[in-house]
Amino acid sequence: MNSQKYFPKIPLVALILSFVLLGTMFVFLYGRINENNRNTQTKEAEWQREATRQNEIKTLDDFLKTTENERAQLETHFTKSSDIVPFLDAVEGLASKTGAKIEITSVDIPADDVGLLVGIKASGSFGSIYKFVTLLENFPYELEFTSMDLQQGLVGDAGGGGTTWEAILKVKLLSFVM
Repeated sequence: MNSQKYFPKIPLVALILSFVLLGTMFVFLYGRINENNRNTQTKEAEWQREATRQNEIKTLDDFLKTTENERAQLETHFTKSSDIVPFLDAVEGLASKTGAKIEITSVDIPADDVGLLVGIKASGSFGSIYKFVTLLENFPYELEFTSMDLQQGLVGDAGGGGTTWEAILKVKLLSFVM
């Protein structure tokens, strides 16, 4: 009879132990699943950020390709320090179109490092100097006339036998980039 009293308790203890063991396994596995979910969400957020960044880079690259012509055209309005000679040649080309004779008297970078100062001495008829100054004002570079001195010269020196005029200009090239 003694053995019958203790017999039902063994399966009950075994059942309780297996329940505790299964409960512990459930809690452990549940925690691992939650941790994996958090890691997955973190990795997915990183992936989304990287995908967004890649998309922005592609959009920027496409934008740069579509604006390439406009940027090239804009850059032609700026003169770099290596492009001073072509700029001065273009100024001399303006003079040859008008019939005025010019001489570049000085090229200087001012103390405030803003722009490039160019001294120009032009001579010829009043009309040729006027045309030269007008073309220079409408030049595709941003210019500022800092000074201009116009004087009437001698009779008979101009090509047509008229009065010679002489202009001394100080022009600041504002679109100069060092």
